[in-house]
Amino acid sequence: MSLRGDPASDTAPHIAAAPAPGPTGFNRKLIAPMILGSVLNPINSSMLAVALIPIGRAFDAPPSQTAWLVSGLYLATAVGQPVIGRLVDTYGPRRLYLIGTGLVGLAGLLGVLAPTLGVLIVSRVLLGFGTSAAYPASMKLLRTEADRTGTKSPSGILSTLSIANQVTAVLGPTLGGLLIGAGSWHLIFAVNIPLSATCLVLGARRLPRRPTSPEGREQEAVGRVDVPGMVLFAGMLTAFLLFLMSPGVDDLYLPVVALVLGAVFVRRELRVEEPFIDLRVLGGNGPLLATYGRQLLAYTVSYAFLYGFTQWLEQGRGLGASAAGLLLLPMSLAAIAVTALTGRNPRVRGKLITGSLVQLLSVSCLLILTSSSPLWLLALVGIVVGVPQGLNGLANQNALYAQADPARMGSSAGLLRTFMYLGAMFASAATAAFFADGATTGGLHGLGWLLLGITVLSLTAVTADRSLSRVGRDDALAGR
Repeated sequence: MSLRGDPASDTAPHIAAAPAPGPTGFNRKLIAPMILGSVLNPINSSMLAVALIPIGRAFDAPPSQTAWLVSGLYLATAVGQPVIGRLVDTYGPRRLYLIGTGLVGLAGLLGVLAPTLGVLIVSRVLLGFGTSAAYPASMKLLRTEADRTGTKSPSGILSTLSIANQVTAVLGPTLGGLLIGAGSWHLIFAVNIPLSATCLVLGARRLPRRPTSPEGREQEAVGRVDVPGMVLFAGMLTAFLLFLMSPGVDDLYLPVVALVLGAVFVRRELRVEEPFIDLRVLGGNGPLLATYGRQLLAYTVSYAFLYGFTQWLEQGRGLGASAAGLLLLPMSLAAIAVTALTGRNPRVRGKLITGSLVQLLSVSCLLILTSSSPLWLLALVGIVVGVPQGLNGLANQNALYAQADPARMGSSAGLLRTFMYLGAMFASAATAAFFADGATTGGLHGLGWLLLGITVLSLTAVTADRSLSRVGRDDALAGR
């Protein structure tokens, strides 16, 4: 499948498209809809952080119920990314981008009008599915543009996407606070309506249609969609994630359900001609599997620090919520700075080794913190933590771009996000286990030892993976 960057194809779909232009560089008109669409997920994830308390008061709901506003979006995104990514591979990025960003607007409207907390949770689930389309669509567009222009690794565009997501995640709580102060918590849902409308306009005007036939008709998707495979995958992942959200003896049936559905899913995918996830190809792609594993490990550590360190700052260290938030700002700024400085270098092995080493240092710092640790030390720990966050996420994204089957770039990119959210769920479960009696210093130290072991495993895996040395090598030698 090839896509055209010719905007005329959007306004005259029944006229045979002109021959594709020569490789004259990346189509810059694609950047705005790609970035705006991809930040819908982090902005909706981060804005809610400051709205949980007022929402709980509005619906007279305890934190155990309002937590589903967070978990619902994570669950929908973890399931939706690879599913929608496969649809992107089949039907093209434009169609799924428009459907997904349109769903974001509807979800925002539902959130504004929600009469109960249950309806509000449904709107967050819809937001999760709607925001799952833009990232795999963007990765597919990047792959297509790279094929058209002959660029092996558009590292500059990849780093721009990463920086945009990080900046949005940092500014989300501030924006959410301003919106709530200007009106009420309803505005953090209402803001999705103009964002959705902007994405729809940019997407309709700038994203290329699928290739046209000589007679001018838009070509249909090649192949069939493996709906049963998608349903089995979604059921398996949902059961597993529901258990991770609140693990307990009474919920042990959930991992059993996940195992059964997983076995049926594997059996089916190995037998059908056009599977949702081609396990035969994926199983033979060791470097890509290793990238998924690194993503899981890296984000387990990253989210565990974010959840655990923040709670400890407020309870164990005795800081206020605003002070704790300010102490996290250096971490985010460090991650953004590192991504900006290293993003154009397509080589990934050095980034991953450096990221793992600095991550090892950062989690070791947790073991020396006490309830009387000075503020400068806490801020310094945050800066150290931000360095691997900027290196690991971008490096794994670049590695996936080089390792994934171009025909399945959308679903492969979606799976990368799924493993990221699996890491978030593991981190949440680990934090809850170590902070069962509150966010004490002893609990922080216990969490630190666990993260130390995970980081050692990650460093060992990166060092042993010699295939990483080939990623981006040609582009680096060419000076790109």
